[in-house]
Amino acid sequence: MTVSSDQDVSGDPDLPLPPDSGMGLFGDTPAPAAPKAPAPTQGPYRVLARKYRPTTLDDLIGQDSTVRILRNAFALGRVAHAFMLTGVRGVGKTTTARIIARALNCVGPDGNGGPTADPCGVCANCVAILADRHPDVLEMDAASRTGVDDVREIIEATRFRPMQGRMKVFIIDEVHMLSRNAFNALLKTLEEPPAQVTFIFATTELRKVPVTVLSRCQRFDLRRVPQAELAAHFGRIARAEGAECTQDALALIARAADGSVRDGLSLLDQAIAQGSAEADGGPIGAERVADMLGLADRGRVFDLLEAVLSGQPDRALTITDEAHARGADLGVMLGDLLELIHTVSRLKAVPALRQAADLPEAERERGGALADRLSVPVLGRTWQMLLKGLSEVEMAADRRQAAEMVLIRLCYVADLPPPGDLVRRLTEGGTSAVAGPAVRSGVSDGGPSASGGGMAVSASGMAAPGRPGGGQVMAHGGLRMVANGGVRIADSVADPVVPEAPGELPDAPVPEDDIPPALTTWRAVMAFVSGRDAMLHGHMLHSTHLVAFAPLRIDIRVQRAGLPGLARRLEALLRRETGHEWEVRSSTEEGQATLAEQGAQVIQFHRAAAESHPLVRAIFARFPDAVLGAVTDHSLDDYGLPPEEAASVTLAPDLEFAPLDAELVDEDDLDAGDER
Repeated sequence: MTVSSDQDVSGDPDLPLPPDSGMGLFGDTPAPAAPKAPAPTQGPYRVLARKYRPTTLDDLIGQDSTVRILRNAFALGRVAHAFMLTGVRGVGKTTTARIIARALNCVGPDGNGGPTADPCGVCANCVAILADRHPDVLEMDAASRTGVDDVREIIEATRFRPMQGRMKVFIIDEVHMLSRNAFNALLKTLEEPPAQVTFIFATTELRKVPVTVLSRCQRFDLRRVPQAELAAHFGRIARAEGAECTQDALALIARAADGSVRDGLSLLDQAIAQGSAEADGGPIGAERVADMLGLADRGRVFDLLEAVLSGQPDRALTITDEAHARGADLGVMLGDLLELIHTVSRLKAVPALRQAADLPEAERERGGALADRLSVPVLGRTWQMLLKGLSEVEMAADRRQAAEMVLIRLCYVADLPPPGDLVRRLTEGGTSAVAGPAVRSGVSDGGPSASGGGMAVSASGMAAPGRPGGGQVMAHGGLRMVANGGVRIADSVADPVVPEAPGELPDAPVPEDDIPPALTTWRAVMAFVSGRDAMLHGHMLHSTHLVAFAPLRIDIRVQRAGLPGLARRLEALLRRETGHEWEVRSSTEEGQATLAEQGAQVIQFHRAAAESHPLVRAIFARFPDAVLGAVTDHSLDDYGLPPEEAASVTLAPDLEFAPLDAELVDEDDLDAGDER
């Protein structure tokens, strides 16, 4: 008996049921089961920069001027035949070019539309251009196709009418990479293209594009997108992707993007992937983004700046150790410090910026507090040291060591006042400019600083150039101030300065009201001006002839090549800085030689005296090829002139030569010997 596979045997209790093997009793194929729904196929992942690429002019962010001009051009029918789009990477140059190509070829949903600033996105031309397969929109990367033959292909293609669209559009990216011959081959076609051809160029290096090409194009400068606008844009995209980022995290990504939308979207894509991998359920915070970017936490950057500016190297190095352990690059951290100094300086210069909505909360609160506490000279000095330190870090073999040395230097100059501020306060009779512990000075009364030719040492150890010229010496606590502006430190700050010369004042401090004016000579006036107006001092030194001088009255003759309005400028400076009614008049009389000319004469006199010395003449006789070097007289001031109190006695001291068996010494040793 044959039993078919479809025979019903389930009703017979004596026959066992076959095992459910998925087949018939004798191997026949069972009846097909109901088909299951196919699993959805997931295509390759598209990064956010491609997924959210703008498709209309309204989608462009931060380019309001370009959008407005293009809209008006399409509305008035004044669309150019060639465009030059320039800007940093990632601001939308190629995207804008594709939008223009769609706007030129859009025919509308009904197929009867014309060029429009708002392409429909559904017609055949719009869909093909969006899919990068339109036969009349040709894109060329000039970075890989730079030769003249590539340009000739484009020129040959312009002779044919469009195959599908209304206009042939040639988009050449990175056009500055074309060779000179390629540019020359393109010029004629670019100037007079066929009516159905439009050229759109994109470049990040506009300076490398020949001006002959620029003059044939309408130029659009795509700007960097502001950080606040970038952060808001990234927040919308993150929400669309089902991710949640804190405002601080978005601000960090926007700042790292540096105005580039594409760079920021790439970082946002990475941050979202990191947050999804951790799956802790919380929003993506600034710490996570900082770790991803290799940056230090913004709050720790503020802590580091406060530690540096308060002179705490141990605390600063502790912060850098923690940042290094977390994987942060200390060179990048110095860059963050530099950026923070710039932000604080802007808040100092423009207090209204503290109310700006795009300023992060940390910059608004802690940055504003730092701006109130720090002075502009301190901020400028910190900026300069950090700027130089960054270059040292880039050249150093160990970036961490170089960065830490920069921070240590910053800590140990934190309590130093600016040299100009110190000299100005001491000149005005104050003592509050001295900060930090006092140190011993290697300069005594007999050294070069006494005559104004050496270096003055500030109370915190920083050397500042002394001013030339003589003058009285005034005592202020542990400091002695030369009336011409030089500053020297006494051996003991606690003890008053002991007068060593008749010109010095007694031990008791002199009240400011009783300090007589020190500008009693022309050279003292020159020294007074040198620390306040460098340009004026230079013209007074080289092109100003003194005709007559008396306290509060100066007559001068200024050479034709001198600074215009020098007399008025000098008079205004003296009145403002001294509080006295100085009068400076221009004269036509010959007057004295300029101080620069007088110094040159003294130097020539010394050289002539040295050349005529018997020993020097004997040396030249024995060694005819010998050359006399510079003749230096340590008794001269910075202008190459003898001190004014000794100028009437002798012009130059007698030349003395050491014996033949004497040991060689350095000039520093000579100075120390003179002081002793």
